[in-house]
Amino acid sequence: MNTSRTGFGGALPPVTLNIVIINVILWLAQVVFLRQGYNLTEMFGLHYVESQGFRIYQLVTYMFLHDTSSFMHVFSNMFAVFMFGRTLEHVWGPKRFLSFYFVTGIGAALIQMLVAFLRIQSIKSGMSLEAIEDVYSQGYQLLQQNMNYVSSAPAALNAALNSVTVGASGAVFGILLAFGMLFPNAELFIIPFPFPIKAKWFVIGYGVFELVFGISNFSWDNVAHFAHLGGMLFGIFMILYWRKKDKVHGNYY
Repeated sequence: MNTSRTGFGGALPPVTLNIVIINVILWLAQVVFLRQGYNLTEMFGLHYVESQGFRIYQLVTYMFLHDTSSFMHVFSNMFAVFMFGRTLEHVWGPKRFLSFYFVTGIGAALIQMLVAFLRIQSIKSGMSLEAIEDVYSQGYQLLQQNMNYVSSAPAALNAALNSVTVGASGAVFGILLAFGMLFPNAELFIIPFPFPIKAKWFVIGYGVFELVFGISNFSWDNVAHFAHLGGMLFGIFMILYWRKKDKVHGNYY
């Protein structure tokens, strides 16, 4: 992906730079610690609120961790932060950009929780009370041993209840949304398309893509499509709030 005509360049501003550095360092730490028997993903990745593995701090820490099986997960997210985040930080300043990053990331986590709740309720509707209680009491330990139930319903409930979400994608989608709103006519060159795409159409298209795939794969997809949409949704709220606030004080962007 490449951008043009945004009017910003030069060295990375501090928040953008530190977000990239911290995420890469923590990804390396995940890999190294996992080889030593310490699973940072399990400790700091986002669990559903009713999971035995849930801790409140995971609403923040999950967005600084990534899939350890592939460097592309952290690379693609940090590349987007590098390409678009620096422009937003130049416009907003470090404090507002950092606030936006955390709000969209946490907002994405909350939407992910909501979607997990809906999935869990859907699965539980076809199960007996005894089977549900067994999953709640034993399912977390089974997954820790890389095991799961043989029957499809308990296995699906266990996966929905005790799966772990990691990645900065929620905040990244918030950044993409903000870039599209602030620079709607900026031209983006996106591989493999041989022609430029305006930022507003890119953001709208990406949002529709996530919505369609999130709905069509609601029951089984491992990609947190609705968390991505959650980052965009909270990004819209933040920008509209700031625009109203700045208009009152005579500041515009």
